[in-house]
Amino acid sequence: MRNRAGIILIHEGRLALIERHRQGRHYFAFPGGGVDQGETDEQAAVREAEEELGIRVEIVQKAATILREGKRDQVYFVVNWMSGDFGTGTGEEYGEYNPMHGTYNPVWMPLDEILKKNVVPKALAELTFKSQHEGWGKSAVIHEEVNRK
Repeated sequence: MRNRAGIILIHEGRLALIERHRQGRHYFAFPGGGVDQGETDEQAAVREAEEELGIRVEIVQKAATILREGKRDQVYFVVNWMSGDFGTGTGEEYGEYNPMHGTYNPVWMPLDEILKKNVVPKALAELTFKSQHEGWGKSAVIHEEVNRK
Protein backbone atom coordinates (compact mmCIF):
# COMPACT_ATOMS: atom_id res chain seq x y z
CA MET A 1 0.00 0.00 0.00
CA ARG A 2 1.53 3.32 -1.11
CA ASN A 3 1.77 6.25 1.25
CA ARG A 4 0.20 9.56 0.25
CA ALA A 5 2.21 12.80 0.16
CA GLY A 6 0.60 16.21 0.07
CA ILE A 7 1.24 19.90 0.42
CA ILE A 8 0.12 22.82 2.53
CA LEU A 9 0.42 25.95 0.40
CA ILE A 10 -0.65 29.24 1.92
CA HIS A 11 -0.46 32.33 -0.28
CA GLU A 12 -1.85 35.78 0.53
CA GLY A 13 -3.94 34.45 3.42
CA ARG A 14 -5.47 31.63 1.39
CA LEU A 15 -4.95 27.87 1.36
CA ALA A 16 -4.62 25.90 -1.90
CA LEU A 17 -7.11 23.03 -1.98
CA ILE A 18 -8.73 20.67 -4.44
CA GLU A 19 -12.52 20.97 -4.48
CA ARG A 20 -14.04 17.54 -4.99
CA HIS A 21 -17.48 16.27 -5.90
CA ARG A 22 -17.35 12.51 -5.58
CA GLN A 23 -19.95 9.82 -4.99
CA GLY A 24 -22.48 12.31 -3.63
CA ARG A 25 -19.97 14.07 -1.36
CA HIS A 26 -18.70 17.65 -1.64
CA TYR A 27 -15.40 18.35 0.11
CA PHE A 28 -12.05 20.10 -0.16
CA ALA A 29 -8.78 18.13 0.01
CA PHE A 30 -5.18 19.13 0.40
CA PRO A 31 -3.32 18.60 -2.91
CA GLY A 32 -1.38 15.36 -3.01
CA GLY A 33 -1.36 11.76 -4.09
CA GLY A 34 0.39 8.43 -3.98
CA VAL A 35 4.13 8.08 -3.56
CA ASP A 36 5.55 6.18 -6.53
CA GLN A 37 8.09 3.39 -6.12
CA GLY A 38 11.61 4.82 -5.84
CA GLU A 39 10.27 8.26 -4.94
CA THR A 40 10.62 10.03 -1.58
CA ASP A 41 7.64 11.60 0.16
CA GLU A 42 9.13 15.03 -0.63
CA GLN A 43 9.55 14.23 -4.33
CA ALA A 44 5.97 12.96 -4.52
CA ALA A 45 4.60 16.10 -2.86
CA VAL A 46 6.45 18.35 -5.32
CA ARG A 47 5.32 16.22 -8.30
CA GLU A 48 1.71 16.19 -7.13
CA ALA A 49 1.68 19.99 -6.74
CA GLU A 50 2.76 20.31 -10.35
CA GLU A 51 0.28 17.69 -11.61
CA GLU A 52 -2.71 18.93 -9.61
CA LEU A 53 -2.08 22.69 -9.43
CA GLY A 54 0.26 23.41 -12.34
CA ILE A 55 2.88 25.01 -10.10
CA ARG A 56 6.40 24.30 -8.92
CA VAL A 57 6.92 24.35 -5.17
CA GLU A 58 9.79 23.92 -2.75
CA ILE A 59 9.53 22.08 0.54
CA VAL A 60 9.86 24.29 3.61
CA GLN A 61 9.28 21.64 6.26
CA LYS A 62 7.40 18.50 7.10
CA ALA A 63 4.19 19.55 8.84
CA ALA A 64 2.38 16.34 9.75
CA THR A 65 2.12 12.61 9.37
CA ILE A 66 -1.38 11.20 9.59
CA LEU A 67 -1.52 7.58 10.69
CA ARG A 68 -4.72 5.83 9.65
CA GLU A 69 -5.46 2.35 10.91
CA GLY A 70 -5.86 -0.06 8.02
CA LYS A 71 -5.18 2.64 5.40
CA ARG A 72 -2.13 4.28 3.88
CA ASP A 73 -0.28 6.87 5.92
CA GLN A 74 -0.31 10.48 4.73
CA VAL A 75 2.62 12.91 4.95
CA TYR A 76 2.15 16.65 4.43
CA PHE A 77 4.71 19.37 3.80
CA VAL A 78 4.52 23.15 4.10
CA VAL A 79 5.69 24.52 0.73
CA ASN A 80 6.51 27.79 -1.01
CA TRP A 81 5.15 28.57 -4.49
CA MET A 82 8.14 29.07 -6.80
CA SER A 83 6.67 29.37 -10.30
CA GLY A 84 3.84 28.37 -12.60
CA ASP A 85 0.21 29.36 -13.11
CA PHE A 86 -2.15 28.09 -10.40
CA GLY A 87 -4.94 25.96 -11.82
CA THR A 88 -3.08 24.66 -14.88
CA GLY A 89 -2.45 21.12 -13.64
CA THR A 90 -2.30 18.38 -16.23
CA GLY A 91 -2.34 15.26 -14.04
CA GLU A 92 -4.29 12.18 -15.06
CA GLU A 93 -7.19 13.26 -12.82
CA TYR A 94 -7.88 16.05 -15.32
CA GLY A 95 -8.39 13.65 -18.21
CA GLU A 96 -11.74 12.30 -19.29
CA TYR A 97 -14.41 12.63 -16.57
CA ASN A 98 -14.95 9.44 -14.62
CA PRO A 99 -17.96 9.47 -12.24
CA MET A 100 -16.16 6.96 -9.98
CA HIS A 101 -13.31 9.45 -9.37
CA GLY A 102 -15.45 12.60 -9.41
CA THR A 103 -14.29 16.13 -10.12
CA TYR A 104 -11.05 17.96 -9.30
CA ASN A 105 -11.04 21.75 -9.14
CA PRO A 106 -8.03 23.69 -7.74
CA VAL A 107 -9.26 26.51 -5.50
CA TRP A 108 -8.01 29.09 -3.02
CA MET A 109 -9.85 29.16 0.30
CA PRO A 110 -9.41 32.00 2.82
CA LEU A 111 -7.78 30.63 5.96
CA ASP A 112 -10.62 31.87 8.14
CA GLU A 113 -13.00 29.53 6.26
CA ILE A 114 -11.10 26.24 6.46
CA LEU A 115 -12.68 25.18 9.75
CA LYS A 116 -16.17 26.14 8.53
CA LYS A 117 -16.05 24.12 5.30
CA ASN A 118 -15.66 20.38 4.73
CA VAL A 119 -11.84 20.37 4.45
CA VAL A 120 -10.27 16.92 4.80
CA PRO A 121 -8.43 15.58 6.63
CA LYS A 122 -10.12 17.67 9.32
CA ALA A 123 -7.25 17.28 11.80
CA LEU A 124 -4.84 18.71 9.20
CA ALA A 125 -7.16 21.67 8.56
CA GLU A 126 -7.21 22.32 12.30
CA LEU A 127 -3.40 22.08 12.52
CA THR A 128 -3.02 24.42 9.53
CA PHE A 129 -5.35 27.02 11.03
CA LYS A 130 -3.64 26.85 14.43
CA SER A 131 -0.12 26.93 12.94
CA GLN A 132 -0.83 30.06 10.94
CA HIS A 133 -1.41 31.88 14.22
CA GLU A 134 1.14 30.13 16.44
CA GLY A 135 3.86 28.97 14.00
CA TRP A 136 4.50 25.49 12.63
CA GLY A 137 6.94 24.16 15.19
CA LYS A 138 7.92 20.51 14.93
CA SER A 139 6.24 18.01 12.66
CA ALA A 140 3.02 16.66 14.19
CA VAL A 141 1.81 13.08 14.24
CA ILE A 142 -1.95 12.78 13.97
CA HIS A 143 -3.77 9.53 14.65
CA GLU A 144 -6.94 9.58 12.60
CA GLU A 145 -9.89 7.42 13.51
CA VAL A 146 -11.10 5.31 10.63
CA ASN A 147 -14.84 4.76 10.57
CA ARG A 148 -15.77 1.11 10.24
CA LYS A 149 -19.15 0.05 8.88
